[in-house]
Amino acid sequence: DAPHGVDPRGFFVLPTVFADVTNDMTIAREEVFGPVLSIISYRTEEEAIRTANDTIYGLSNAVVGQDEDRAVQIASRLRSGQVCVNVAFGGMRAPFGGYKQSGDGREQ
Repeated sequence: DAPHGVDPRGFFVLPTVFADVTNDMTIAREEVFGPVLSIISYRTEEEAIRTANDTIYGLSNAVVGQDEDRAVQIASRLRSGQVCVNVAFGGMRAPFGGYKQSGDGREQ
């Protein structure tokens, strides 16, 4: 059901979490716009970086970790328009734009 105030005749998707996703699944390979979270597990940092970069898209990534310097090192290896470290959104003053087949260019 659509939440109060949303036209029920339109398109609405409830927030959805997909667990146990592998990088070969459609949900991991296609760019989804909506309240969707896909959880892909990894064993090593190298595997996580390789998985994150193994896409034709690259709008945004986020790295969360207790060691912020290490998180920034990992973030520097991700190929996307914006990479946030220990925050959900980089802020309005940060450059924004797509990378690969996401978005339409990048701000400088």
